[in-house]
Amino acid sequence: MERPEPELIRQSWRAVSRSPLEHGTVLFARLFDLEPDLLPLFQYNCRQFSSPEDCLSSPEFLDHIRKVMFVIDTAVTNVEDLSSLEEYLAGLGKKHRAVGVKFSSFSTVGESLLYMLEKCLGPAFTPAMRAAWSQLYGAVVQAMSRGWDGE
Repeated sequence: MERPEPELIRQSWRAVSRSPLEHGTVLFARLFDLEPDLLPLFQYNCRQFSSPEDCLSSPEFLDHIRKVMFVIDTAVTNVEDLSSLEEYLAGLGKKHRAVGVKFSSFSTVGESLLYMLEKCLGPAFTPAMRAAWSQLYGAVVQAMSRGWDGE
């Protein structure tokens, strides 16, 4: 797989990373729109959320958003050397599999990520940027998929 264009990735992430919680919330709101079945996977203290809004405003879930944005941030930081994250990402894949996330849901997460970048950047989010992000996300998911292997 060819490497994503580091400068385009970094440049576009700068705007997002200034307010990760706000943009992460946009990403997850979009995700629940596209795949409402994911909502029941998020339970804290055995409490089911009655709606995406309920979930998106809970402190535990906000913590999950922060973690997801941190993972993306780490991928952006290491965009020139993603292989250094292989183990970490495979472990993350394993964790997600353990809580019942279907591997196919990661393509919806990818769509939600692109949606969030577009919302945040507007016209500055060029087709070249979109392509670079698709590549980066594809590489991250590929590494995470090693946590699903052996099923």
